[in-house]
Parts: sequence; C-alpha cells; structure tokens
Amino acid sequence: MSDSPASPFAAARLFDRAGGPRVMGILNVTPDSFSDGGRFAAVEAAVAHALVMAEEGADVIDIGGESTRPGYQAVDADEEIRRVVPAIRAVRAAVAAPISIDTMKAEVAAAALEAGARIVNDVWGLQRDPDIARVAAEHGAPVVVMHHRTEVDASLDVVEDMKAFLARSIEIALRAGVPERAIALDPGVGFGKTVEQNLTAIKRVDALAAMGFPVLLGTSRKSLIGHIIQRTPKERIFGTVATSVLGWAAGATMFRVHDVRANRDALLVAQAVLDPAAAAARAG
Repeated sequence: MSDSPASPFAAARLFDRAGGPRVMGILNVTPDSFSDGGRFAAVEAAVAHALVMAEEGADVIDIGGESTRPGYQAVDADEEIRRVVPAIRAVRAAVAAPISIDTMKAEVAAAALEAGARIVNDVWGLQRDPDIARVAAEHGAPVVVMHHRTEVDASLDVVEDMKAFLARSIEIALRAGVPERAIALDPGVGFGKTVEQNLTAIKRVDALAAMGFPVLLGTSRKSLIGHIIQRTPKERIFGTVATSVLGWAAGATMFRVHDVRANRDALLVAQAVLDPAAAAARAG
C-alpha cells in the first residue's frame, strides 16, 4: 500500500501487530524537552538525527514542537507551526519513513499534515481540541490517542480510568470520520499518574489491546524509569528496553523511543522468543 496523500489512512498499516513490533523515533524540535531539549531545533540537526533513526530501523519519525514534560512552557499554535513545519518538510524530503506530528492543536496538525506528516499523535486523546479529529479525518491521517490527566489521583483504578477516557477518544475519532483501523491507543505513561499507576499502565497494556485497537507504548527515558534505577535520562536506555519488551509481551504494537536501535533489536528478539515458529519461517 502506498503511503501517499492519494491513499487515505495508508499509514494505518503500521498499527497492524501482524507486521511485528514498530518503532517510532522521537524527534523533538523544542528548546526544552526533558531529554534532548534544543539538540535538534535547527532543521539541519533535525534531518541528520532523522536519518540516523531511519538507518537504525525507525518505522515512523515523530516530530514535536512543544514539550510535554512536567512544568513545560506552553507555546501558541503559530510558534509550534514555526518549529515543526520546516523540520517536517526537510525530513520528508530526506527520509522514507512516514512522519507523525506530536501535537494537541488542530491548527498545528493541519499545517503539519499539509507539510507532509501522515499520522497525528495527540497526548490529549483528541479531547483538548476535538477539532483535531476532523483535521485528521480530512487528511486521511491515522491517530494515536493518549490517556492524560491534569491531576494525579492515587485512589483511581488507573486501568478503568484509561479505558473510559480512551473510549471517549475513540468515539470522537469515529464521529469525525477516522475509521477504526486508523486508531491506536496510548496508556500515557508519565502523564497524571503515580509511580504505581504508571507501572500498572505498562503491565496492563493487555487491557487496552482488549478494546480492539493497537497500542502504542511510550516510556522512553521517562522519570518512572529513573525513579527505579536512579539514572539520568540518557542513562535510561536499558530500563526503557525492558519496558518495551514487557509491553510487546503484553500486547503493544508500536514503541515511541529515543534510542531506536536498542529497542528495535530487543523487540525483534522478544518477538522471536514469543513466536519461534514465525521467526523461523521468516529466517527461511
């Protein structure tokens, strides 16, 4: 299937678990992201890093222009567009992998999709700006909808809260015209959850997969991992890999990471161990 504007929702093929684990490489063109803030804000640096991630096996390049780390500085749509559109155009020209736009704003999503992005990745699950669902549908773009909370509540059953929130996101997407096959769910590790709830969100990926939609897991270098192993963000690669492998075993399909090669290698081995017959067939 061609990943082109003439093939609406073509990038949804990347949500199919039958195709094996998929890796979404993170490309932040922001000055303040928690792990790599400022490193790839210049277009040339962004393209160079996208090329490295593609070489390492990234299936998608996820470009974001507004940090969502704790205490982040919000930016308006115009500034976010100024950051992401040049990067999307340049990466699109240099890299074959489809691009996703990491945004919660419909105006930014529209500009990004017109510049060449193919997937919308919304950390607010289409609920902060519901018009973003219409934008995605009109551009034939699959959506990743993430569970998010503004406040931490340790008394919550986080699995039930995720399911209820994401059910609303799914309804918004479907009502806007995004087909079921073009929707993926994200448990939102690190967003409005206690440490225990974050660990449960990873462990219970199966509960989201049971809703009938693919699951994207994003744990890369997050403070949850640092809390466990007492490492700085750049030293959390092995901890991230552990969550990716556990996530694949629990039913996740796509993994949003900074360190593409390490996670991809581990996921391919995990896939082979869990399904040795299929791995042997692929090896000939």
